Amino acid sequence: FFFSSRRRHTNKLVTGVQTCALPIYIRQPETEFHKVLQPADVSTGDEEYRVTAPVDLRMTIHKDHDRFRLVGTVKTALELQCSRCLEPFGLPVDRDFDLRYLPHGAAEPEADADEDTEVEDDDVAVTFYRDEVIDLNELLREQFYLALPMKPLHAEDCKGICPQCGTNRNLAPCDCNPHWEDPRLAGLKTLLKRNDDAKS
Repeated sequence: FFFSSRRRHTNKLVTGVQTCALPIYIRQPETEFHKVLQPADVSTGDEEYRVTAPVDLRMTIHKDHDRFRLVGTVKTALELQCSRCLEPFGLPVDRDFDLRYLPHGAAEPEADADEDTEVEDDDVAVTFYRDEVIDLNELLREQFYLALPMKPLHAEDCKGICPQCGTNRNLAPCDCNPHWEDPRLAGLKTLLKRNDDAKS
């Protein structure tokens, strides 16, 4: 899914996802944009998550010649896999973003002399676009990955899976011995036991 600053319209399949260069005419210095995308519109199938709810994308597009600044929010829900028990769980996403887009090959603008403006510009991520289109699918994927926790857990007290029998210990207990012994020490353990038996 793209938006373009010029009249352009294509409709093709890329890696199984339908992408469109919409004929949106960005002529005003500020334009409001709102679109609701279905999960299939923003997924390629090889992500670490699964989009499970419509994606609500709202933003204000600020235009300065061929430079754009996108300020908005994205809301949806993702399904992740718990890193301990491997069960799926839901993660709500409600993220704000502030991104600046420059044409590929353009130099980044120098910071303004005004200190307040300079601090504000430092907080804006700069991305380069090609072929006069901005790929909003890439924008959304970036926001989804930024929303992912470092260690996905369906609950902080998740007990995980027993490494010996594979039982999900959140659902049922198991009788496995949690103490692990190095099998390479079995011979030494046997020898020590024989010595103890000989002394007794």
